[in-house]
Amino acid sequence: MTREGTTSASPQVRAADAAPPPASRSVLAQYLALALTWGASFLFIKVALTGLSPVQTVLGRLTLGALTLNAIMLVTRRRWPRQARLWAHLVVVALLLCVVPFLLFAWAGQHIPSGLSSIYNATTPLMTMFVTLAALRQERLGAAGVLGLLLGAAGVVVVLAPWNLTGATGPGWAQAACLGATFCYGLAFAYTRRFVVSYGYDAPTIAAAQISVAALVMLALSPLLAGGPVRLDLPVVASMAALGILGTGLAYIWNTTVIVRWGATAASTVTYLTPLVGVVLGVLVLGEALTWNQPLGAVVVIVGIMTGQGMFSSWSGRRSR
Repeated sequence: MTREGTTSASPQVRAADAAPPPASRSVLAQYLALALTWGASFLFIKVALTGLSPVQTVLGRLTLGALTLNAIMLVTRRRWPRQARLWAHLVVVALLLCVVPFLLFAWAGQHIPSGLSSIYNATTPLMTMFVTLAALRQERLGAAGVLGLLLGAAGVVVVLAPWNLTGATGPGWAQAACLGATFCYGLAFAYTRRFVVSYGYDAPTIAAAQISVAALVMLALSPLLAGGPVRLDLPVVASMAALGILGTGLAYIWNTTVIVRWGATAASTVTYLTPLVGVVLGVLVLGEALTWNQPLGAVVVIVGIMTGQGMFSSWSGRRSR
């Protein structure tokens, strides 16, 4: 979240107009890394639940994530926020973006397939759109934004082939828990954009603060909720390390950066790609067959994201020059 682009451009820079600026490429790279990491999270959660309870899984990933981000803060010598009001906002973000949805998804993961969890996770942009339209006047969606969201949703439907999911839906209350989690995500994206970004702290600092707060909340709740047997075999430990260090540590730096640079609604479209990652993992790890609808849906999702970001209009504008 550094302030790129604040220095005046030299004449030599104008020659590079045809290529995306380094800052834009950096944000896109973080967006894609976020999609890969969070897309794999549902598989990791499913494996972790073979040896841990849902609350233990959330406690472990938040603790590992907080340790990772605190190490980054220490090595890079960043200063923690000092404003009491900002810390109050970060408590809200920690609950909405971490504690509550993590618990809901982990609990639901005991009762429904991980692929179905990723289906519901893909509703986050739609939840964010509704919250954003109500709360963020500066992020009113234009026609391209609405069309991009609809195309992305259509692509997810094509990839997931709901006509083939009969008998795999699981209990209704577990599915409702997933929808509750994505609604929390939508609130968190919009809340971060409105109340946290304006303080000017960079992404690692905000991520470290919110994950640390979330970990402290879970540590406070653990004596009451985190009891039960624990079995730590290699798959469980590896899954927890991936969930904590990547999915809850580094990923939240990337997520905060994308929110700041692209906006809340655009950032939330990362969840359109998470089911695609699940499909690839199913093919490579579980030996599942690749059907015609999956690559077709992937193309529709990518087109939707590019449409929502205005990339096609930008390219057509360059050609008309």
